[in-house]
Amino acid sequence: MAHNIFKGLGIALVTPFTSDGQVDYISLKRLVDYQINNGADFFCILATTGETPTLTSEEKSRIKELVVNTVQGRLPILMGCGGNNTAAVVEELRTGDFKGVDGVLSVCPYYNKPSQEGLYQHFKAIAEATKLPVVLYNVPGRTGVNLKAETTVRLARDCQNIVAIKEASGSLEQVDEIIKNKPRDFDVISGDDALTYPMVACGAVGVISVIGNALPREFSKMLRLEMKGEFEGALKIHHRFTDLFSLLFVDGNPAGVKAMLSEMGFIENVLRLPLVPTRLTTLQRISELIKELL
Repeated sequence: MAHNIFKGLGIALVTPFTSDGQVDYISLKRLVDYQINNGADFFCILATTGETPTLTSEEKSRIKELVVNTVQGRLPILMGCGGNNTAAVVEELRTGDFKGVDGVLSVCPYYNKPSQEGLYQHFKAIAEATKLPVVLYNVPGRTGVNLKAETTVRLARDCQNIVAIKEASGSLEQVDEIIKNKPRDFDVISGDDALTYPMVACGAVGVISVIGNALPREFSKMLRLEMKGEFEGALKIHHRFTDLFSLLFVDGNPAGVKAMLSEMGFIENVLRLPLVPTRLTTLQRISELIKELL
């Protein structure tokens, strides 16, 4: 079985835009450098937090190239490659440019609500279409379908290059069931910043984090302490973040973290429709919390 290298603090990378709505490649490079220098362990690019559905194929290609060239092999890169048309995802995996990418993150098919058998066959076809390690992504709140623990474990056992799952079902019971029954070389990664502390306590190996875009040093410190068994110190950091967790997602993702990064001077507070920036009240509260945290 392939080995999972996506552990610790993964950054679910945002896509900065200029005030006129173009991709801001200069700010993106600065952000990547900042995260590398402040505790990031790997990057997750061109996924939900990157507003990927609103990017053109040319923009996606340039973003991927910029991140690969900036990272220079220092950290692993996981790239989003998923959808609700299995044949199209398989075709992209067979013909796309994955140079410099260390693995693919593939989301559960959304909108068409397949059965568990449909999900199994979809991910099996994806695993067979690439030699790269595959990380499954379960996020029922976005896709309308839950990849059940037994299906996850079945895929982990049957497909050598399915190495991990980004689990964002919000169910610690489901996380526990996967961890209890999974093969030894298969890992669970938190897909929810607020649940990272309890998930790592259950046996998850890290997080693909939204808040890590803005506060990588603080969040990676929590993870490192917890993974060394220093639960008390890690819990203190987790509790410092709890108000921020809810604020970051109250107006949708990545609106909260973009507001935060804008307050910190990294990017413009611009999103592409159908997403819009956070409400002013949320922005003011985020601004107050940043001053307390930094």
